[in-house]
Amino acid sequence: MNSIHNGELDLNLLPVFDALIRVRNVSRAAHELNMSQSAVSHALKRLRLFFGDPLFLKTGSGMQPTPRALELLDPVLSVMGTVRGELLVREGFDATVAQRTFSLCLTDMGELIFLPRLISKLRQAAPHCTLRTLQVPVHQIQGVLESGEADLALGSLHSVPEGLFQQQLFMRSFVTIVNRRNRKVGDSLTAEQFFDMEHIVVSLSGRREDSYDSVIDHVAGPRRVYLTTPHFLTVPIIIEENPELIATVPRELATKFASYKSIKMVDTPVKVPSFAIRQHWHPRVQHDAANIWLRRQVKEAFDTVPE
Repeated sequence: MNSIHNGELDLNLLPVFDALIRVRNVSRAAHELNMSQSAVSHALKRLRLFFGDPLFLKTGSGMQPTPRALELLDPVLSVMGTVRGELLVREGFDATVAQRTFSLCLTDMGELIFLPRLISKLRQAAPHCTLRTLQVPVHQIQGVLESGEADLALGSLHSVPEGLFQQQLFMRSFVTIVNRRNRKVGDSLTAEQFFDMEHIVVSLSGRREDSYDSVIDHVAGPRRVYLTTPHFLTVPIIIEENPELIATVPRELATKFASYKSIKMVDTPVKVPSFAIRQHWHPRVQHDAANIWLRRQVKEAFDTVPE
């Protein structure tokens, strides 16, 4: 073991470390690297022998890196970033034969809005690639992108972490959803009703000030908030059972919620500015051929979305 540990590291093992630190799963890493699971397991065994550390431990949520693996993260990602960004960029990315998993940071709202259109496009353009989504608190997004665990973050970030690249995809506006059984609300909602009724707001952090529609409180004054939740998709179900509650959500999401027979959309009776939906990525993949290709697919998928 000492002779292996003191010998030269086989650089062919670094892509295995890179894949495992990102996808946290041996079978997914093998698929991405176009290797067998046994070959990835063998490479991991050699990495463990060389560094004298387990590096990754099996848990219920996947292969979790040890403190030693986290120490190795930056230098390994730096080497892999150089290989991808400077040595292999000329080779481009052949989506027709590539086998890898693209990982996206998305909220449940993002999955509903982005995934159907994106899946349709990627299944045709990259038939052997797959997708994985992660729901990550805003303050952790930079670290997830930097580590390579995610390729892109899609959505509306109130405060974009410093150092990330971003590209606007389209603009969206807010509307309010109410229960059709609420006899106090007709085809429109007055400002007086809006501020008198109790609201549901969505905040990934659980703090009201971080809610997606917090701009309303800033431009029009505080509302009566009854429920703060991290989940968009539970909102129409809650309003269906509680007709006295209302919520203000992005228009595209409200359109989907209107499929509930008890839910209807009305214009938000206060002037609320539109907001931008963007894709974000880390500088280390700015010149990565696969990431460049993925960003282009995302941009093209939503270029035709009406304002």
